[in-house]
Amino acid sequence: MKVKKIDIHIHTTLKKSIPRVDGENFADAGEVVKMYEQLGVEKGVQLPDIGPDCAYGIMTNEDAIALSEAYPDVFFWFCNIDPRWGKNSPDADLSYFINYYKERGTKGVGEITSNLYFDDPLVENLFYHCEKCDMPVIFHIGLKGGDYGLIDEVGLKRLEMSLKKFPKLKFPGHSQKFWAEISGDCTEEIRCGYPIGPVCQGGRVVELMRAYPNLYGDLSALSGENAVMRDPEFGWSFLEEFQDRLFFGTDICDPGRHPNLSFYLDYAVETGRISQGCYEKICRENALALLYR
Repeated sequence: MKVKKIDIHIHTTLKKSIPRVDGENFADAGEVVKMYEQLGVEKGVQLPDIGPDCAYGIMTNEDAIALSEAYPDVFFWFCNIDPRWGKNSPDADLSYFINYYKERGTKGVGEITSNLYFDDPLVENLFYHCEKCDMPVIFHIGLKGGDYGLIDEVGLKRLEMSLKKFPKLKFPGHSQKFWAEISGDCTEEIRCGYPIGPVCQGGRVVELMRAYPNLYGDLSALSGENAVMRDPEFGWSFLEEFQDRLFFGTDICDPGRHPNLSFYLDYAVETGRISQGCYEKICRENALALLYR
C-alpha cells in the first residue's frame, strides 16, 4: 500500500533569482506543491543555499523560515551554517548560530556544501557544535576546487574519521561522490557521475553503514536513486538491510526535473521487492523520527 512521502532534501526559493548557466533555477513554492502532488509527497525539508561554493542566488535561513511560515503544511526546514561563520576560526562558537535557529524551528543543519576537507579544523568545529546541539548534518561530498561540497578522496577515509570522532552526530550522506561508493569498483574517473551496471562487493558506503550507526543515506537526486536502481537486486537488498537509516528525497533544483525514486519505491513495494515496513520507513517514518526527535 502506497503512503505519502516526506522529502528529506528540497531546494526552493521565495523569489526567482539569477538562473544557473545551464538555465535551471530553483522551483518556487507553488511549483514545488504541484510537483509534490505528482510525486505523492506530503511535505519536504528545505535546505537553504547560503554559500558561494554552490550558489548563484542565495537562499538564506531567514528565507527558509519565511517559506515554512507561509506554507506550514508543505515545508520543514534545516538551517545552514558555514564552518567559517563567526570569526573564521576553529574555536568559533557555532552553537550560538545553531541554537538561534533551533529556537525558531529548524530540524537540522545542511546541506553543507563548503569546499573544505572533512577533517579541516573549521569543519570539525561545525561537527562538534552540531553534535553538541543534537542537530543532524546533511553533507555533500565534492572535489578540491572547481566543485562544491566537503572534500574526500576515493575510499571516504576522511568521512570515516568524522564518523569515529563524532559518534553521536547523525550524518545523512548525499551526492555523486558519496553514492558512487556503494560499489567496490568506484574509481576517481567514475565517482563524479552516475555509474551503471552491477554493484560490486566491497563498496565503502555499505562497509561504513555497517560499521557506523551514525551514518545515514539521503537517497535524493539522481545520485541516490541511481545507487539503488542501477542494480535492482542489490538495490532492494540494500533498502531492506538499511531500512532504518535511509531517507526518501528529491533534491528538486528546477521545476523541469522529475525524479523517479518515488515511483520506483511504489513499484518495489507493490511487486513485493521490498517489504511494506521497509517502504514506510524509507518513505516517511525515518524522516518523521528525525524531525520530531
